[in-house]
Amino acid sequence: MTERLYYHDSYIREFQARVTGSSLDQRAVYLDRSAFYPSSGGQPHDLGSLGGIPVLDVVDEGDRVAHVLSSPWAGSEDVSGSIDWSRRLDHMQQHTGQHLLSAVFAEVLGIETVSFHLGPDSSTIELAKAQVDLEELHVAEERANTIVSENRPVTVGFEDAAAAEGLRKPTGRTGEIRVVTIAGLDRSACGGTHVRATGEIGPILMRSLEKIRGNTRVEFLCGGRAVRRARSDFDLLSGLSRLFSSAIDDLPGLALAQRTRLEESEKAVRRMAAELAGQRGYRAYDETQPGPDGIRRLQKRCSSLTDEIRSEALSFTSRPGALFVALGETPPALLLASSEGGAPAGEKLKAVLAELGGRGGGNARVAQGSLPSSTLLDRAAILLAGE
Repeated sequence: MTERLYYHDSYIREFQARVTGSSLDQRAVYLDRSAFYPSSGGQPHDLGSLGGIPVLDVVDEGDRVAHVLSSPWAGSEDVSGSIDWSRRLDHMQQHTGQHLLSAVFAEVLGIETVSFHLGPDSSTIELAKAQVDLEELHVAEERANTIVSENRPVTVGFEDAAAAEGLRKPTGRTGEIRVVTIAGLDRSACGGTHVRATGEIGPILMRSLEKIRGNTRVEFLCGGRAVRRARSDFDLLSGLSRLFSSAIDDLPGLALAQRTRLEESEKAVRRMAAELAGQRGYRAYDETQPGPDGIRRLQKRCSSLTDEIRSEALSFTSRPGALFVALGETPPALLLASSEGGAPAGEKLKAVLAELGGRGGGNARVAQGSLPSSTLLDRAAILLAGE
C-alpha cells in the first residue's frame, strides 16, 4: 500500500521513501509513501524524479501508486523523490479554480457541473445547461474573482461518506472520503491537489463557450495561465493596432469596416468573373461549327463545376441550337445546358444519371448532377452529347 502524502499536504516538493516493489522491466516502481499525484478525477499526473531518474507517468492502481520511470530502476531500497513544482502548482491553481467556478455557477446561476478536464494549456468544465450566454459567463467570472480576492481558506478533511453534509455533488463512495472545503462557498469530495486559500488561485479568466451533448463546455484559465494568456492576447491586439495604425479599442469597428469592404470586393470580383465567363460563352458559340443536325456542341473539362462554368454554359446556350456539357473531376459531376426549345436539359440529364447510378436534376435550360466515380465521366459525356 502506498501512503499518499499529497492527500494531507499538496505543498510537499521533496520526500523520502522506500521502494517496495517494481515491474519486471524495472521501469515502474512502487513506494511505501509518495507525494506524486496519479492521473485521476480530470487532473493529470505529476512529473519529477525518483533518485534522479525522471518520472514520466504516475498510475493509480488502487492501493498502490506506480511511478513509471524513463529508465530502469537500479537504485537502493531508499529513494529521494522530487516533484516538478511549477507543474504541481499550476494544477493546484486550475483544480481549486474549478471547484470555485463550479460552486459559483451553482450558487449564482443554478447550473450544475457535469465534468471537469484539466488540459496542458487550458481547462474546461461541462455545465448541465444547453445554452449559457456571455452575460451569464461574465457574471460568474466576476463573482469568482471576487472570491479569489477575499482569499478564503481552502481546507482538506476526512469524513465518513454517510455523515458528510453539504456536499455540492453527492458522492457514490462509502467509508472515509476526502472533502475539500472553500470557506462559506463549497464542500466537495475530491482526491486532487489544492491551494491553501482562494487568493493562491490567482486571476480566473473564462475564454469560450461550446455546445456539447446538450450541455455547455466552458474553457477557463487560472493563475499563471490566465496571466500568460492575457499577455498573449494583448500582444496580439497591440500588433494588430500597429498594423492598422489604430488604437486597440478601435479595432472592432475597423475590422467590421474592412469585412464590409472585402465582401463588397468579393461580390464585384464574382460579378466580373461571371461577366467574363458569359463573354467566353458568346465567343465560343460564334467559334463552334454546327453539327450535321444543326446543333452547336461544346464540351469542357474542369477540376470542379463553378459559378463561372455555369455562366459560360448559360451564355453559350442563350442563342438557338446549342448544347453545352461540362465535366467536373473533383467531385465527379456533370452540367448540361440547352438552348430554349432544344432537348430539355433536366430530362436528358436525369436519364443519363439513372443509367450511370448518379444523382441530380434541373430544368429545361440547365441541369446538374453527380456521379459515383470519375471513371464514368467519359461515358456520361457521350450520352449527354447525344452521339
